Amino acid sequence: MADENQSTTHFGFQDVPENEKAGRVQGVFSSVASKYDVMNDAMSLGIHRLWKDAMMDWLAPRRGQKLLDVAGGTGDISFRFLKRAGQGHATVLDLTEPMLVEGRKRAEAAAMGDSLDWVVGDAMKLPFEDNTFDVYTISFGIRNVTRPQEALNEAFRVLRPGGRLMVLEFSQIPNDLMQKVYDLYSFNIIPRMGQAIANDRDSYQYLVESIRKFPDQETLLGMVRQAGFENAKYRNLSMGIACLHSGWKI
Repeated sequence: MADENQSTTHFGFQDVPENEKAGRVQGVFSSVASKYDVMNDAMSLGIHRLWKDAMMDWLAPRRGQKLLDVAGGTGDISFRFLKRAGQGHATVLDLTEPMLVEGRKRAEAAAMGDSLDWVVGDAMKLPFEDNTFDVYTISFGIRNVTRPQEALNEAFRVLRPGGRLMVLEFSQIPNDLMQKVYDLYSFNIIPRMGQAIANDRDSYQYLVESIRKFPDQETLLGMVRQAGFENAKYRNLSMGIACLHSGWKI
């Protein structure tokens, strides 16, 4: 139970003290790490791969760029970025070491080893100097951050002038009927998948709840602008099931 004087935040549909959320999120992702990629395919029917490709299409990586991929876990975004750029460097940062361990096991990690760093760290307090990276990405991770605005502020800090922010996250469908259908699928099917595939219903129940508690497209756009980013825009994917937000440090 949270102390009356202590700030609280959402952990799924629960209110928990802010200082507990990071540990609980680490517990979830430590639990699901070895099955994370399999579950992403199952939960999204493989469509998350198309969303990540759409992210790269809009981002248009260029040769020699330095990427910071926050909550980058198993390396999906970094691998795509390096392939598109042809030559560059990616730093994968994640709060949960078992996720990074899974990423380093992948064949792409071995093939791109000289172009990759793997760092355990907190999105709200990045262990990097100001003006270090050309691109900052966070894919299906910002909703798990205790204070997302602080993560966006940190993104702005570590990007060089002219740098690009891109956020890929589950969002809200702007059609009430479609949202209800999607909720029925999410709350009834995904936790059962988690039990069947990862033997872990509770973690996937949290993941579904965390999607519903996360700010909608316009609210997140306002947060991106508040962090200092300009020319901020978003694009809905699959009717708004997911959304890409983009901004520039000018």
